[in-house]
Amino acid sequence: MKLQHPSQCQQLKGFSPKLCERLAQQLRKHCEKNGHGMPMVPKRKRVVHLPGEDQDNGATPAPALRRAAPARQARTYVPQYRSGAFALMLVLAGQDRNAAMPGMSKEELMAAAQPYSDSSFTVPSDPLKFYTAWASMKALESEELVVKRGRPVTRWALSDEGWEVAARVREVAAARGDVPKTEDSGGSAIGSRNDRVGSASGSALLGENLGRGINTGVRSNFSAGNDGDEFLNQLSGTNSFLGATDSTVSSRPAQSATYRSQAANPVILLDDDEEDQKDVATEVQSSVKREMDNKYKDVVAAGEAMADDASLPSFKPIRMAPGTFTIELVLDNREIRAKTDRDYLQEELTKKGIRPISRAMELGDVLWVAKCKQPGWLSRMGAEGDEVVLDWIVERKRLDDLIGSIKDGRFLEQQFHLRRSGIKNVIYLVEEISMDQSRLQRSEEMVQSAIASIQVVDGYFLKKTQKIGDTIRYLVSMTQMLQNMHEGKPLHVIPTNVLTANNYLPLMKDLRGKQPEIGHHISYPAFSSLCSKSGMMTLRDLFLKMLMVKRGVTGEKAMEIQKVWKTPREFIEAYEQCGPGPEGRRKKIDMVASRLDHLVGGKRFSKQISQKLAEVWGDA
Repeated sequence: MKLQHPSQCQQLKGFSPKLCERLAQQLRKHCEKNGHGMPMVPKRKRVVHLPGEDQDNGATPAPALRRAAPARQARTYVPQYRSGAFALMLVLAGQDRNAAMPGMSKEELMAAAQPYSDSSFTVPSDPLKFYTAWASMKALESEELVVKRGRPVTRWALSDEGWEVAARVREVAAARGDVPKTEDSGGSAIGSRNDRVGSASGSALLGENLGRGINTGVRSNFSAGNDGDEFLNQLSGTNSFLGATDSTVSSRPAQSATYRSQAANPVILLDDDEEDQKDVATEVQSSVKREMDNKYKDVVAAGEAMADDASLPSFKPIRMAPGTFTIELVLDNREIRAKTDRDYLQEELTKKGIRPISRAMELGDVLWVAKCKQPGWLSRMGAEGDEVVLDWIVERKRLDDLIGSIKDGRFLEQQFHLRRSGIKNVIYLVEEISMDQSRLQRSEEMVQSAIASIQVVDGYFLKKTQKIGDTIRYLVSMTQMLQNMHEGKPLHVIPTNVLTANNYLPLMKDLRGKQPEIGHHISYPAFSSLCSKSGMMTLRDLFLKMLMVKRGVTGEKAMEIQKVWKTPREFIEAYEQCGPGPEGRRKKIDMVASRLDHLVGGKRFSKQISQKLAEVWGDA
């Protein structure tokens, strides 16, 4: 190897750039001292050696040539399952490919595609936005799967590439029961979805995995729809998701990222809690409330206080045989989408095969009843009306409404009434709409605490949805599941004349403890009477509500206080016995904390809460 400059020594082992620089300095001094010219740094030449050529000739070995990466193959666009684009492709696939006037108009496409899409083609998913599922037609045109032609009436038809994708879309739809399978991609007309209601395998069909992709070698954008499948897949009995430690609870309050604005097409569902509707909703609510109070006021009497379980009444339950009733969904008529679209929920549920009963409800937003097929039969047997309330109820909250209810105290009041309702299975449904980030960050810790209280303290099942379409699909799945669960079994109804406001909860607790395999229910008029927020308020309930007004006093803590001091008067007199002066004030501040110091966990009273109670009840 011939070296012309010290910098070339870097090719040799042990010669660092710093060492070569020193050698160059020494060579420069030597040349100046002896009158020689300093050699120039040679330019590096890239030499490519042919195979078999001897590279041991003193030349610098050339770096290996990189092989060019193969060009990526373009992948075919496939729309997401039950999206607007999916429905449009499915409908167009049912047209005759060789027709004289191929394609369909916008009105025809929207009407035919709606049953196969979870998004609406006529109503925006968000009242603040203007696009519907029809906007996906632009994506199909840009992918050159659909061609637009014709004037003055525009028609859309599949392109040659579109027919290939449509054939795969049709196969996937047929596998999921949306359209009958056929050999001809442009043949017979599209059939309706299979009716899964009442079938023996309804729960299994509802729990199928909708997130499977299609094995066709093309890009698949199919993903699981959020329609309550995780709830139904894990449902093995009526109590399978009750309790905070249940593995089916998919929402963990410790995950703060859950409440960030991440939903595509967020939905704002306006109801009676919305601020911009308070002026109208207040008047409507008060009139409906007065009507309901007058209608169900005297159905259930207050009754005497229960001394012990021995004073519980004995009765013979009314037996409703299978086939004599149907399971129906009851929807609060104050649950509206917007002021100008008040029937959106009812209409969308009806399109999916569920005809809801809409009325003003005393408690909750959705519940299910067993409706007697023979009018008047239930009344003749000793229970009012023709409807029996099942042990399932849904309380729906938008994320912004949940924050507002926590701040103004409605959250604790609703939890209190849900506990008093006697309903065994309570579902708390939270719609995670997009919100202002600053407001969300300020309230994030408060929301997490409320979610934890719902799951751990109250033992309710928590369900989260991203938009109103997900909520509707979840209610449809729940209705179908309850129809399969109850319509083939008898129902046992408690006669209304044995019920009172004071014995209802102890009686239900006793029946569930002694006969857990048999469910006992009450009529809807009796349920509304018992859940009235103003008609059946006892001193005990009033005292509990007064205690829970103070921040930090949960329902469990309020009940522990009431076990020691039965009435508000006893509580105030206990503070008065502490005496005046600084010493009396110290005793008042420590009274609750010291008297209930044996409690542990969430029932334990801190000194701060004890001081707040003393300031309100004892003038400390």
